[in-house]
Amino acid sequence: MASALMNTQRIGLLLALWLLFSPLQAAIDTYEFKDESTRQRFYQLNQELRCPKCQNQNLADSNAPIATDLRGEVYRLLSEGNSDREIKSYLVDRYGEYVLYKPEWSKQTWLLWLAPVILLVCAVIALLVIARRRTSRAELVADNPLSEQEQKKIDQLLKQDLNKDS
Repeated sequence: MASALMNTQRIGLLLALWLLFSPLQAAIDTYEFKDESTRQRFYQLNQELRCPKCQNQNLADSNAPIATDLRGEVYRLLSEGNSDREIKSYLVDRYGEYVLYKPEWSKQTWLLWLAPVILLVCAVIALLVIARRRTSRAELVADNPLSEQEQKKIDQLLKQDLNKDS
């Protein structure tokens, strides 16, 4: 009875270890290319294309099954002699603009490309307005000094405030 319990525990431990370390045994894609330029294009495309399943990983970095399939698809399209533009167009038709890390300029993506410039211009304008207001306030204070009565009232209020803190 004790022997059967120990065997069950060993099997459970081995199963737990197998489940724990099985994701670390990811398959490595191996592709043969006709020349070095095709190999470089393949790796460049895998860096530029986003995995449709993953939040923010390119095809080269993703271990998702869809990324593996898409790497194979990119390899197939390269082997058929398609250009980089044709490959990207094919994948965009199937998965949408999301698959591109750098979407091309179009009616749908103009805001995406111009948003950083628009925000920068707005920030510069806001800073200029704030700086202008501060200088105009400083000039107003410099042009209109406090009267003796106003200065005495401020001194009195400050003394009261100091007495409360003590």
